[in-house]
Amino acid sequence: MLRRAVTFALLTVILDLYWCYDQDYIPQRRPIYLESEVGSYVVFNCRLDFPLDTPIPYVLHWNKDGKNVFSWYDGVLSASDNFVGRINLLDHEYGPMGKASVNLTALRESDSGWYQCKVIFPNRTPNTRGNGTWFHLTVDGRHNLLKVPPINLTVTEGEDAFFHCTLKHPDTSRIKWWQRGVLLTDIPHVKSRSIITPDGNLRISPTTMSDIGEYFCEITDDLRNEKQLARAYLNVQYKAKVIYAPPEVYLPYGQQAILDCHFRANPPLTNLRWEKDGFLFDPYNVQGVFYKRNGSLFFSKVDDSHAGIYQCQPFNDLGTDGKSPLINVVVQHPPTITVKPKPVYIHKLGDTVEMSCDARDTKGLHRPHIYWTRKDGVALPYDRSSSHGGNLTIEKIVESDRGIYQCSVTNEAATVTADTELLIETLSPRPPFNLTANSTDTKITLRWIPGSVARPSITYIIWYRLAEAAEWRTLKVPSRHSMEATVNNLEPGKEYEFMVLGQDSYGDGIFSKAFRYFTKPRDFKDAQHYRDPIQQFAQIGPPRNLSVDQTPDGNYLVTWDPPEYGKDLLKIYLVRWWLEPKHTLHGTAETRQTQYHVSQLDEDELYIFQVFSLSISDYEAGSNEFEIYVPPYRRMRAIAIGTAAGLIFLLIALLVFVYMRRKWFDSIQNSTEKMSH
Repeated sequence: MLRRAVTFALLTVILDLYWCYDQDYIPQRRPIYLESEVGSYVVFNCRLDFPLDTPIPYVLHWNKDGKNVFSWYDGVLSASDNFVGRINLLDHEYGPMGKASVNLTALRESDSGWYQCKVIFPNRTPNTRGNGTWFHLTVDGRHNLLKVPPINLTVTEGEDAFFHCTLKHPDTSRIKWWQRGVLLTDIPHVKSRSIITPDGNLRISPTTMSDIGEYFCEITDDLRNEKQLARAYLNVQYKAKVIYAPPEVYLPYGQQAILDCHFRANPPLTNLRWEKDGFLFDPYNVQGVFYKRNGSLFFSKVDDSHAGIYQCQPFNDLGTDGKSPLINVVVQHPPTITVKPKPVYIHKLGDTVEMSCDARDTKGLHRPHIYWTRKDGVALPYDRSSSHGGNLTIEKIVESDRGIYQCSVTNEAATVTADTELLIETLSPRPPFNLTANSTDTKITLRWIPGSVARPSITYIIWYRLAEAAEWRTLKVPSRHSMEATVNNLEPGKEYEFMVLGQDSYGDGIFSKAFRYFTKPRDFKDAQHYRDPIQQFAQIGPPRNLSVDQTPDGNYLVTWDPPEYGKDLLKIYLVRWWLEPKHTLHGTAETRQTQYHVSQLDEDELYIFQVFSLSISDYEAGSNEFEIYVPPYRRMRAIAIGTAAGLIFLLIALLVFVYMRRKWFDSIQNSTEKMSH
């Protein structure tokens, strides 16, 4: 054991001597001369031939004119008063610079002089070797108006901030202070807390979080006809605090939602705690609720259990400024139109029309926002139209008022619409719109939405031609109630152009917008091997995998997948459903989600659902159609109740019959016994 201890001690001494002498830090023996200007910076490049994290204890000293101005020991930095905040050890990875190099910023004329980089080994004799590396710094102050320029500051909120901007010639110089490019005298909340001393320095007392930013002083010397600017940054640190909390927040039922905590923190946020109804709310223990990176709550699918009173409390390294005010979270159900406008309003020129519309949310607790628009995008006549309680009134009707109007009912959950048409007697029908199609190799099936939703007397004519041909052909739609037609005997793999024209007793209407579509090629096998040529100029793909399922509460959930391409151009999804077999439009809705709740479908009816993706340039692409039949639940319940009542009646009648028969037999038996006696 003794031999092992002696050997270890000798190795330690040899290693120490190797670090102290053979790995000395001073490769530069000649002085290094540096020059810079007032307010600029300078780097003193002092090299070490051993790493800063060496196990041998040492102290790094920087002296100026024989006085210590900067020291490093065991990871702790210290600087004299005149150098605090201006001198720092460079990062170990700072380019080719030595590991003992320092950066001196916001130079002053008084910084001129001799500097020495020196390493001291406190546990060694001798503790130094040589005189270290010498630097001579010259700071050019010939055009300098400042004796002491400002430096960057970091303070805690409530403390004073003091910026130097000491004038070199106070008798002939004037000074102005700016914050983020605005004079301090023009910022009331800073002016009331700031003082500019006679020699030009600025004191802000006390500081607040809003004081963070860049400050600079502007010195003007009229005698020397010179001007100078000096900049510095103020960093105010404060406890994490809530800066805003809405008294009420609405979350859309059945959809994704985010509950934000609006806070500010400097240093950055370290933790954020939520409370619900006075108890700690931990999303890790609540299914479907997650923390976002900024501490907000993310609800993957909002339900009624998420309603309540919430509070958030942010924390950082300095602590917390307290909880937020109470936030009342209301789960907003999709709206339901309780009063629908008539399908059509027919009036004469000069009449006044009032279109009715009213709505509530599904639970009837809140009234959603109701507004009217025209589906063709034309603005309502501001001088002849007014809206009261959801009803739209148009006075002194003119020919241009003819068209389809839409009542939109919206809340945080969804937007539901109801359409009506204003017709003027003796005027022709409006053009169809939203043409869609599908095809085989020899035929194309065309669908459209009627421009006049309530004129049963309208007949439609399809005009079509090859895209490169000049001659048009026509096809009359046999049924006035049909909003689709199939054009046969077409050429495979060709592009065709279509227009739809409506006619009634008043004459021809206006053609729809031209619509182009391709037939499939002969060798077409399946969708995986063929991309419709229309996509070469389509802006967005159709929604995919549309399906409709009944929910436990008796409503219907429409779901779909996003388009395969063009998702970045998506403006909104349009959900439409038709009542079959007449194919009458029963309802429409708009949403940005990939699902939508539909309620109040009529029983014993067949519906067709389709979802359209609408691009930012109003290009539409339709999904597959989905049929769903709503059983006659009320009739089935009535039959079940009637059957049950009939069975109960028969059972009671049987019991009465048995009881009366038994009583009759008992009376006969008693009479027989009396006669025998």
